[in-house]
Amino acid sequence: MLESVAGIRAEHGALLRSAEWAFTAAFTVEYGVRLWCVASPRRYAMSFFGVVDLLAVLPTYLSLLVPGGQVLAVVRILRVLRVFRILKLVQYVGEARVLGRALRASRYKITVFVFTVLAVVVIVGALMYLIEGPAAGFTSIPVGVYWGVVTLTTVGFGDITPQTPAGQALATMVMILGYGVIAVPTGIVTVELANAGAGARSSVRCTECSRDGHDGDARHCKWCGATLPETEPPSPWRAGKGVGSGVSGDGREDT
Repeated sequence: MLESVAGIRAEHGALLRSAEWAFTAAFTVEYGVRLWCVASPRRYAMSFFGVVDLLAVLPTYLSLLVPGGQVLAVVRILRVLRVFRILKLVQYVGEARVLGRALRASRYKITVFVFTVLAVVVIVGALMYLIEGPAAGFTSIPVGVYWGVVTLTTVGFGDITPQTPAGQALATMVMILGYGVIAVPTGIVTVELANAGAGARSSVRCTECSRDGHDGDARHCKWCGATLPETEPPSPWRAGKGVGSGVSGDGREDT
């Protein structure tokens, strides 16, 4: 980042390049040691952190072949995610898993929504090209699609604007529709976050009535009252007791 600033690069360029190669050498050794000591090198290399570790060293070596390739080294910021493991910040890891479950659960809805938005901007772009034409800056349908994306997302750069009443009316409808574009994915992810935050037992199926969708801390079926099967050992968190009480929901002391 500092190297991209012209003044700093001119004054401290040699120092920054030396530091860059020193960090690259350290990360390369670490990556090699990880591959050597893990039980399954292939599995680690294909994992998220394995790919991040590899991408942390490749840009510097790439700069030997492609000038400026070292700029891609900013991907190392992803290595900061390791702090959650190193410092044992389990509560943050748990919340990250909840967010991940919510995003995975909403991926189909969001995919359908994105394709719908793409269809809308293509239609709007074609209409603006037909209504306004090159005289107003809409020289092609792709330019009209670009204007549709900018307007629908309420960014509004203003580099291209409709001049005719019909074009302005269409632009007004697209801008109003833009508020819905913001609200829909927000609502989808919010609902899935609420469902994911209900707990790991929300998908447990009752053995008596075969119905699921129970609350995260439920011990009995909400429909027939039967005892739900245990999927994990009882925990004071799910038992509804205070932290550090040392007693689980059935009265036994936790170890």
